[in-house]
Amino acid sequence: MNNSEILFIYDAQMCNPNGDPDEENRPRMDYPTQTNLVSDVRLKRYIRDYLQEKGHELYVQKGEAGKTVNASERIKQALGREKSTKLGAEDLKVVLEKLIDVRLFGATMPIKLEGKGQSIAFTGPVQFNWGYSLNRVYLLDTKSITSHFSSESGKEQGAIGKDYRVKYSLIAFHGIISGYNAKNTALQEQDVALLDKAILKAIPLHATRSKVGQEPRLYIRVEYNSDDFILGDLRKWVKYSSQDEKKDDEVFSVQDARLDITPLVEKLRNHEAQIAQVKIWKDSELRLSGALDSLPKMSPLSF
Repeated sequence: MNNSEILFIYDAQMCNPNGDPDEENRPRMDYPTQTNLVSDVRLKRYIRDYLQEKGHELYVQKGEAGKTVNASERIKQALGREKSTKLGAEDLKVVLEKLIDVRLFGATMPIKLEGKGQSIAFTGPVQFNWGYSLNRVYLLDTKSITSHFSSESGKEQGAIGKDYRVKYSLIAFHGIISGYNAKNTALQEQDVALLDKAILKAIPLHATRSKVGQEPRLYIRVEYNSDDFILGDLRKWVKYSSQDEKKDDEVFSVQDARLDITPLVEKLRNHEAQIAQVKIWKDSELRLSGALDSLPKMSPLSF
């Protein structure tokens, strides 16, 4: 398998894209720059939830009533046996064949393989760094919320909490699919095609109360023709601006935003010889400067 790089942009309006448990679940922020942050773990959680809902077996998955399944127990289930601490090469092959999230994201498993230690680690070929907002993000004034039921037996009043949300955030992720690491987890081309679909489908389909208001806007996956070439963070060549340059701070919906992808198109065209294909999907509401149809070896995605 060859290397790929991913640019994924989605937006969040009047919601909390990724709460920070160290900050009373406030949206993750870099306050000096007013940049909204979203962890790679949050994005992978969306993808896993989508894959599990579609019937795929996972290593990291929710059990009944939303509980996470114990790691050793999950390996037992995948192998269909009572014990899973000592595995042979064929057992490991079965585990990789069954658990798509290990093929994608890797894992550290508490198993002993042919006397090579107490655990085995797979470096996932699919990795994302943290997402960040392309625009300056403002938080809504904090609101208190109450639950209908009391927090403790005997209390009449429901529990009181805080509801933190962003006004509008246009969030960009960069990801890499390593052809080298794909060999170690037996990642297949059909897995990558499923990843394309999961990234675009997962966020709006798995909305919770605090996550309603998020929509995918742009997805580009650049597949190279070797496993030893990458361009680097594709976000560097995407420029954000508001529709009204005099009101750059007043961006509260996708209709207020514009992305200039001209530098990215030029960068990809300058490296066309290293590119096998460019998979692309764009939401009709997103306004772009720069011609997507001039991307080299473009292959539109539709689901």
